[in-house]
Amino acid sequence: MIKRWLPLDDSQWAKLNLLKTLVQRDLDARYKGSILGKLWPVLNQVSQLLIYTYVFGIVLKVRISLTGLPEDNSLIFGLWLFAGLVPWLAFSTGLSQSAVSVIQQPNLVKKVVFPLTLLPLVPILSSLIESTFGLMALIIFVVLATQQLHPTLLLLPLVWLTQLCLTAGLGFLTAGLTVFLRDIPQSLGIILNLWFYATPLIYPASLIPQPFQTWIFWINPMAAVGELYRDMILTGNVTHWSEWAVATIISILVLLGGLWCYRKLRPAFADVL
Repeated sequence: MIKRWLPLDDSQWAKLNLLKTLVQRDLDARYKGSILGKLWPVLNQVSQLLIYTYVFGIVLKVRISLTGLPEDNSLIFGLWLFAGLVPWLAFSTGLSQSAVSVIQQPNLVKKVVFPLTLLPLVPILSSLIESTFGLMALIIFVVLATQQLHPTLLLLPLVWLTQLCLTAGLGFLTAGLTVFLRDIPQSLGIILNLWFYATPLIYPASLIPQPFQTWIFWINPMAAVGELYRDMILTGNVTHWSEWAVATIISILVLLGGLWCYRKLRPAFADVL
């Protein structure tokens, strides 16, 4: 069925199957030997959701006004906060791990027949898959708290494509550069910290001075992605269509640029490693 919609040749299908196997192996390796095994991603995500909801909603009694949602509900801010953090955690974790994906696999790099383009994609896809556990927990809690399930949830896979293009593009770029500059992963950690606080994830975008709000959304794709998650999960009313379009264009350009750079550097990987 899928092959009918994706006109790929046999070699491309072989690469997709290999990517699927590598992602599955990576997910298995993360929790290998633990008693709970694959239940850990679910427990990690649910525990974060409960902690944010309890601390900000019940202890600190932080309130936020969202269209169509009750302001006096102590759970709303925690859900709002977690809805913005779900895509960010997938983005930052996947990017950080993809930056070292090539230097951690020297044996694969030196194999002539191995498609090196797949290496940065493995941790990115693994992190995205893990984030879906938190997403499902979030949706369940939203339904319990608001008694609503919005049809805009069906648009989320399109937002994932924007998020995936951005993460993959930066992943290719950092993975390629890390082979030659081993300071890249440490520098990336600092950049991601600054990027996190420059993105309205733990604070409402309305707190940003008005002249800067437009720039934040138009040059920072993750700001748009975070707001889209909240629009589609919490309110069911997408109000950031133009920001989504710009974020998608930027993400595609980042993907093309990162992939181009990675391919240019790839012939020298084996010599350096």
